[in-house]
Amino acid sequence: MLEAPLYAANGKKSGNVALPAEFFDGTVNEPVMHQAVKVFLSNQRQGTHSTKTRRWVTGGNQKPWRQKGTGRARQGSTRAPHWPGGGVVFGPHPRDYTQDIPKKQKQLARRSAFNARAREGALSVVDGLDFAAPKTAKLSGLLEAMGLADQKVLILTHGIKRNVYLSGRNLPDVQVLPYADAATYHVLWSSVVVVERGALTGEAVTPVAAVDAAPAAPKKRVAKKPAAEKTSPKPAAKKAAAPKADKKPAAKKAAPKKKGTE
Repeated sequence: MLEAPLYAANGKKSGNVALPAEFFDGTVNEPVMHQAVKVFLSNQRQGTHSTKTRRWVTGGNQKPWRQKGTGRARQGSTRAPHWPGGGVVFGPHPRDYTQDIPKKQKQLARRSAFNARAREGALSVVDGLDFAAPKTAKLSGLLEAMGLADQKVLILTHGIKRNVYLSGRNLPDVQVLPYADAATYHVLWSSVVVVERGALTGEAVTPVAAVDAAPAAPKKRVAKKPAAEKTSPKPAAKKAAAPKADKKPAAKKAAPKKKGTE
């Protein structure tokens, strides 16, 4: 069974801890690790490189000189590959570099990398990494107390811890990642791996903000003052309307007499 030194949160060594046997079984498969690193680095390439062949270089449509009679070698274009400023032969063009390996092979490579670091004594365990605020000096002091000041250190936290990540972002030889996101390349890049104890045991994470923050006092409800009732102006007294005179029916007009009936 593999063991690793155990450090307290202040960087003092408190003993040794046994690593989980189901993962740290001592298996180290170098060919699989090599393949996993090649695939990882290949997948980091963007593939946006591009060169121009003589077809895409501007100019060169006219012969630089006539075919015969000059004593010089015949030339057809100033954009031929052997001319300065000409096209590029077999140059790189945009392409996709994505590769993949089987899932079990990737897991074996990751386990082999961790086992290799544990067997050579380059894996340490820390009780807890909980920073209330980002502080580079605090993380740098922890690594110095552990004797890892001048080495490439990979710090693996139990879950995403933003304050720890921000504390190590400004250190050139320190990389902070969640334990589940560490790939084979990250483990082999570092010379020392520091793992938070909760990442190995699977203990529940208690956020620092939830512990430090005091319970907020309930807000007092301010009673709203009743809005002053608006006094609506009294309706003005309507003037007594004078009685309307009865309209007489209009007299019917007499029909005009027809001519010749008299």
